[in-house]
Amino acid sequence: MNPPVSVIVPIFNEVDNLRPLHKAIAAALEGFEYEILLVNDGSTDGSTQLLDQLSEEDPNVSVIHFIRNYGQTAALTAGFRRARFEHIVTLDGDLQNDPSDIPELLSNLDDECDVVCGWRKDRKDKWLTRKLPSKMANALISRLSNVRVHDYGCTLRAYKAEFVREVPLYGEMHRFLPIYVTWAGARLREIPVKHHPRTQGKSKYGLGRIPKVLLDLTTLKFLRDYYVTPIYFFGLVGLVLVLAGMISGALAACAWSWWDMPILASCLTVMSPMLILFGVVQVTLGVMTEVMIRMHYDIRDKEPFRIRSTRNMED
Repeated sequence: MNPPVSVIVPIFNEVDNLRPLHKAIAAALEGFEYEILLVNDGSTDGSTQLLDQLSEEDPNVSVIHFIRNYGQTAALTAGFRRARFEHIVTLDGDLQNDPSDIPELLSNLDDECDVVCGWRKDRKDKWLTRKLPSKMANALISRLSNVRVHDYGCTLRAYKAEFVREVPLYGEMHRFLPIYVTWAGARLREIPVKHHPRTQGKSKYGLGRIPKVLLDLTTLKFLRDYYVTPIYFFGLVGLVLVLAGMISGALAACAWSWWDMPILASCLTVMSPMLILFGVVQVTLGVMTEVMIRMHYDIRDKEPFRIRSTRNMED
């Protein structure tokens, strides 16, 4: 039997694509019990009115309207938390993702796989502004996270709902969902999917998002390696700064006493206490962050791990 599925589509100014998108999803899911959650992320082009019409015409369509544009991460989070079924599929609303791939994604969700990621192997975008930056970003993210995925930018994915309903997503962290779900113990699979050139509407992505990706990746790296033990990060930086300050002080003493280099000695004399001070501040920040992490787990009664199953234990 085909599993019931919730399809989540973030929508931002896609009025020309909505009816073809709805028709394509409905055709792909013929024989399934399904719902289509269309999350209107503050559209201003008439999408709002058309979404309401679609919900009136098709009882399988549900619409969430945001009061303003919050971004794709917020739209996906709203869909995850309101999805009714235990299998969830996400895709973009620009018709570059092909809804006909949805059954194949769902067929790969089994006892050995919890999340199926689409891979736009034959991507129909401009090479210089879209494909090259994406390829570089995917390689960097995979290397730093140790989660090997060819295409972090592909929204077309299928999930078991238990792994995404409570994922804490903020900012523009939706692109790192494969990493978040692996932290929760999910097993990933990646399959090639079709990709089409955009024919209507305007792309919301470009080279301007590269700095955002790098900053988000820095945050992700910190959360993965140091979220539970931030003192290791701040403390290490602090100790390096203190050591550099002490070395600078020793060199300053040598420059004053033996080397007859007053300019260098003056610079090192100023630099030494500053480095030591910055180092102490870093260590102090690490201790304070450790205390905040402990409070976070104590207040929420939340353990810093997730258990998949147990044996010979009740509850």
